[in-house]
Amino acid sequence: MSDSDLRNAAEDIHEQLPESVDVSPTDIEERLSTLVDDYRVPLDEARRSVLSNYLDDTDTDRDDVDRENQEVDLADIDEAEQWVDVTAKVVDLWEPRSDAIAQVGLLGDETGTIKFTKWAKSDLPELTESRVYRLGNVVTDEYQGQYSVKLNRTTTIDEVDIEMEVGDNTTEAEGALVDIQSGSGLIKRCPEDDCTRVLQNGRCSEHGEVEGEFDLRIKGVIDDGDTVQEVIFDQEATERAADITLEEAQEMAMDALDTSVVADEVRDATLGRYYRVDGPVMGRYLLVNDFEQIEEPHDPDEILVQARSI
Repeated sequence: MSDSDLRNAAEDIHEQLPESVDVSPTDIEERLSTLVDDYRVPLDEARRSVLSNYLDDTDTDRDDVDRENQEVDLADIDEAEQWVDVTAKVVDLWEPRSDAIAQVGLLGDETGTIKFTKWAKSDLPELTESRVYRLGNVVTDEYQGQYSVKLNRTTTIDEVDIEMEVGDNTTEAEGALVDIQSGSGLIKRCPEDDCTRVLQNGRCSEHGEVEGEFDLRIKGVIDDGDTVQEVIFDQEATERAADITLEEAQEMAMDALDTSVVADEVRDATLGRYYRVDGPVMGRYLLVNDFEQIEEPHDPDEILVQARSI
């Protein structure tokens, strides 16, 4: 990591901090350097950690952080903890499962759809189904490769008098599962309301050390020898594809005192087999809504996998 990269990151963090936080770019750069150079933390993760620590140390509200947002299409949201502006139609609303949530539902634009959550404490105006809004200053989140946006007390809501056709970002793929990526098998997620981030060494990037909840997934790659499509099988799909339940996976890991045995079991059961899958594409991953195992083609010229809009 070059000194200029660290310096630019430190200056970016410094610009975001409120004036009440008494810290210099040099101080921030030193913290970043410790994480990146000494502990080999990726720069983006180090930036989030350092910013979060300064806010916690000074008891500063995260919503007071200065931001300059980009307006993005929903299909372009492919990273968590980003502050963006979107213009979208309220496609569907459903009943919140927590008193902390005022509204939850589905937003859509020409590029696809995404889940949204509006916090009760944000005290924002009600969104109405089938109406189009420009939503300023929303924050992105991720669960099992599927992205969502959260409305907070700094979010601005402006109704827009336009017609908007909502696009369908469902994709289908066929081919051999040629790679099982790191993060597959038995994992733990943060149990905090509406978080569900995957824990790293028992820590959530947002909530710190927590007692995680077990989950099961496959992160893999489907390949035709020409093009590849990264895919994520959620718990239900993984249980069916690998013929293993979450409870069996937990027992297996407990007996071995090692969760990697579950990843090995999943790999043995699925790697090299041929599948037809479909679901939305979020970022670089196709999120498998449905799948079937298919026979290996005998014609070498037959297309094994083809990602396309349907």
